[in-house]
Amino acid sequence: MEDLKYQPVRYDVAAAIKKDLENEEFRKEYEALEPKYALIRELLEARKNSGMTQEAVASKIGTTKSAISRLEGGSQHAPSIATLRKYAEAVGCELVIRLEPKKKPADA
Repeated sequence: MEDLKYQPVRYDVAAAIKKDLENEEFRKEYEALEPKYALIRELLEARKNSGMTQEAVASKIGTTKSAISRLEGGSQHAPSIATLRKYAEAVGCELVIRLEPKKKPADA
């Protein structure tokens, strides 16, 4: 057992994704997830800027830390607008929802 030594395996996530994006099917699925991950980034950034913990946000909203964790983790459940509004209010933000025109392909 003495010869067992921790040897981390290097893994470059960005490079792996870049390579996988060359596959058309992967790229489409990856791009389809963008709105979900954009929301998660917004939630995490807003809470970070507020200086609040998940526990503090949960207490202010009247829910549990695990519910906030699921919300910020992008679980399978889609949050309601009411939940997002409560979260925004708790972290000192205003919920803004907008629809943007799709970007036209460069060759169109």
